[in-house]
Amino acid sequence: MRVYVPATIPALARARDRGRLDVQDAHAVTPMVREWYVDDDVEDLEFTALLDAARASLTLLAHDPEAPRLRLVVAADVPSADVTMAGPGTGDSNRSAVRLSAPVALSAVVSLHVDESSSEPIIRAAVRALTAAEAGDDDAAFDVSQADGCDLLWYDITELDDLLG
Repeated sequence: MRVYVPATIPALARARDRGRLDVQDAHAVTPMVREWYVDDDVEDLEFTALLDAARASLTLLAHDPEAPRLRLVVAADVPSADVTMAGPGTGDSNRSAVRLSAPVALSAVVSLHVDESSSEPIIRAAVRALTAAEAGDDDAAFDVSQADGCDLLWYDITELDDLLG
């Protein structure tokens, strides 16, 4: 099953050193995603899960002030048995939320998706506004939504070392 794991650049570097991502939260095309979106195109459904993971990456950035202000999503193919639905919650991104019962081996990673460096000021503003947006501040929610408009660049897993520098 393809999962989209929100991450940060430092977390990805640790994963490279360990050979695995030690995470539990991810996003995927769940039955709730399929039910909510009329379009049955698998690529569109997967893009939805990817964007949900990118939004979740903002929260990780908020908890790691040393991380470069770029969203990062790791796409991996994991056994379906390792994935469970996260359960109901608030917000659209919870439709794609899943829990992983095992670490994600680096060998299971198929691609990496990261903001281009020119997006850093927008992502920085989104991270600063995140708490206020979650509390219902419309101006802050606008700042957070601006991050959704930033393009995520695609990297093959073989480019991991190039991405991390």
